[in-house]
Amino acid sequence: QRYWGAPIPVVYCDHCGIVPVPEEELPVLLPDNVKITEVGKSPLTEDTEWLSAPCPKCGRPGRREADTMDTFICSSWYFFRYCSPRNDKEVFSSEEGNYWMPVDQYIGGIEHACLHLIYARFFTKFFADIGLCHAREPFTNLLTQGMVIKDGAKMSKSLGNVVDPDEIISKYGADTARLFILFAAPPANDLDWSERGVEGAHRFLNRVWRLVEENLSVFSGENRKVPMSSLKEPRFRDLKRKIHTTIRDVTRDIDLEKQFNTAVARLMELLNALASFRSEDETGCALLREGMEVLLSCLDPFCPHISEELWQMSGHEEPLAMLPWPVPAEEALEADSVTVVVQINGKVREKAEFPAGLHEEEMKRRVLELPGVAKRLEGVEIVRIIAVPDRLVNVVVKG
Repeated sequence: QRYWGAPIPVVYCDHCGIVPVPEEELPVLLPDNVKITEVGKSPLTEDTEWLSAPCPKCGRPGRREADTMDTFICSSWYFFRYCSPRNDKEVFSSEEGNYWMPVDQYIGGIEHACLHLIYARFFTKFFADIGLCHAREPFTNLLTQGMVIKDGAKMSKSLGNVVDPDEIISKYGADTARLFILFAAPPANDLDWSERGVEGAHRFLNRVWRLVEENLSVFSGENRKVPMSSLKEPRFRDLKRKIHTTIRDVTRDIDLEKQFNTAVARLMELLNALASFRSEDETGCALLREGMEVLLSCLDPFCPHISEELWQMSGHEEPLAMLPWPVPAEEALEADSVTVVVQINGKVREKAEFPAGLHEEEMKRRVLELPGVAKRLEGVEIVRIIAVPDRLVNVVVKG
């Protein structure tokens, strides 16, 4: 058992037996200076000064318990202590415990499900029973992350298949290491370690750097946001929509789905769209600037070092981490065109691209003018036409 655990507050007395340490003498503190040896015994058993204690009942010489409480005693309620870490009068303040608890999102390995999580629930219910807090469950949501796999087996020191993070960081940087780990698999799945995957993440970050570095001139003027309604060119509208759907989707991936790999994939798509965009007029430059700012803002939680450095390089003074998270403009999320499914008696016969937002009657008219539909309806009596805006038109015929 670890010697630095919580001491068990009892004294062994030859006359009185096992005697609890009185409450006014708690807590029993560990010695500051211990001698670590290789004999496989707790250093506390060799510290005669600490071991010696008078019996609380009779006052005769006694001996402290040298064992300490199990690690689960500490790990089962540490989140309550986080609520008031500087409180030296009680385990935690009820006011602060009630404010913070329960934990909104807890992340840990599945191997803790049958011990740590059970003990954590026990302590929480105990604290609730004695009136210390209202919460009777410690965690609102739990995410159990997968293992890292290398050479077909779980990474472990005993197997010798570990990767030294210092080597990866010194070669590629911390941002690359973080990005690869988050992109390689959803957090709940096992992750296959791949040097090629690390190199791919590194190439992506190099492309982000080049994009910003080569377009620093667009940050020199006024930071003008171009509303969707003023954009007439389809490619301008497409880029504006890509920027704002990226904000929407990355926000959802991070906040609701916890699918960081798909969030990174969306940022890669946005980078491709920005890198291929060419325009020298004022509107195009404003769009490119907006896109790069969104790219850096959304990349910041994954790769804070490069994001903050590029943010400062492009003339921004306030750190990204101190700014509000970007919010998508609703008008920029609306599609210019939609794919409408065309059915005849409930069977899909065609799909057609229509302008978004068409009135039901206009949708029906356009469907009937489609050559393939018109041919199928020759000599057939139409009973009715059902239209679901922007989604479906079903022509019901006799027979």
